[in-house]
Amino acid sequence: MKKNNGFRSNKEQVLDPTIVAIERMERYCAAHPGSPSAARRPQLFLRSQLWIALLGPSVEEGIVGLGQTVDAALRAFDAQYLAGLRPPAHGLRRGLYNSRPNAA
Repeated sequence: MKKNNGFRSNKEQVLDPTIVAIERMERYCAAHPGSPSAARRPQLFLRSQLWIALLGPSVEEGIVGLGQTVDAALRAFDAQYLAGLRPPAHGLRRGLYNSRPNAA
């Protein structure tokens, strides 16, 4: 089998999606240094033309961002990460923590 050294026969470079994703993530993190993506560096996966940014053991148990591009997945990851840090809405907190026992 003939080696192509990363180039097609017309000398156009063939880019590995993994390398491109790592470069995109590096650029995103440089542009957003205080973001959860920059601090936590989630794993990136490409599944059925959808980028997945994952921090944790699985999609079901971790923090996940999905997007058509690496940047979109990282933005979604940042939003999910930050949403998990916010306290519940005031109405929910009042119902859970400030409830008074009923007089019997």
